[in-house]
Amino acid sequence: MTDRRFTRRTALKGLGALAAGTAVSATASANETWDTIETPLDGTLYDVVRTADGPYAVGAAGTILERTANGWETVVQGGPTGNGNTLYGAGTTYFGERLWVVGSSGAIGEYNVRTGNFNDYSAPNDVTNNFNDVAVTGMADYANVYVAGDSGKIYSSFDNGATGTWDSVTPGSGSAINAIDFHGSRSGHAVDGNKTVFTTDDGSTYDQLGIENANVNFHGVDSDGADDVTVSGGGGVVYTWNGSEWRTADTGDATLRDIETEGDAGLTVGGGGKVYRYDGQWVQESTPTGQNLKSVVRGSTDIAVGAAGAVIEY
Repeated sequence: MTDRRFTRRTALKGLGALAAGTAVSATASANETWDTIETPLDGTLYDVVRTADGPYAVGAAGTILERTANGWETVVQGGPTGNGNTLYGAGTTYFGERLWVVGSSGAIGEYNVRTGNFNDYSAPNDVTNNFNDVAVTGMADYANVYVAGDSGKIYSSFDNGATGTWDSVTPGSGSAINAIDFHGSRSGHAVDGNKTVFTTDDGSTYDQLGIENANVNFHGVDSDGADDVTVSGGGGVVYTWNGSEWRTADTGDATLRDIETEGDAGLTVGGGGKVYRYDGQWVQESTPTGQNLKSVVRGSTDIAVGAAGAVIEY
């Protein structure tokens, strides 16, 4: 796959040889089910991604969990600053060698999944607003980093987060940027809390892409190309952009917090433990949890995370 994103949800797309996982068919066999997996965290897990060292999840109190052969284990407590700022978003560099995390009070960090080194890039340009999500493109140590801000700004560094390299832009009304995802080095999409989708092809300037007459807020975005974008939001609504029009699908009434699609396959998750799988249409799947789910990642094992440290695997 050429120039695919290695962001918060699909870190291992195109890494076929890595044992950490590859994409699976959306058609499930009869013995495949969602199972509850124990974790050492009682607080909410807000994001889950795949890295070169396997799946990682981030959440309350600056906690980073790694899925090991012995189950989910804590590898970081306190976040990049050590102050326990909640981590809301995660993304990885190409080939998944670095895990980037963002969160409350301006927290930004880069974790080396091979060595355990953790670099703190928090409060760029002295900004200490909450950061909701992060998209990362490029190789380890040479990454472009895009951060979705609660103040309505998108922050970017084209020099691996180094001090003095951060710029910002307010693409819309100033409503919180809830999610961001990139399909190319400087090409991607973001959504905000004012029912707006933004697109960029230079990583610095953003245009509005829609969505006209949308009546729900947007919470998740999957950017697979300029003409291949999927957005999840309130009221169980999923929007898909095909390059000429937005198409709408209604899954029910649960707020859908995250979405990941590729081709004719996809997953979206949300309130009350809801999971919907796409295989020509969105179909609800039975899950063993009623906890609100915040993030999902597809792979040889699909993983969703959420409130009260919930992790379910398929």
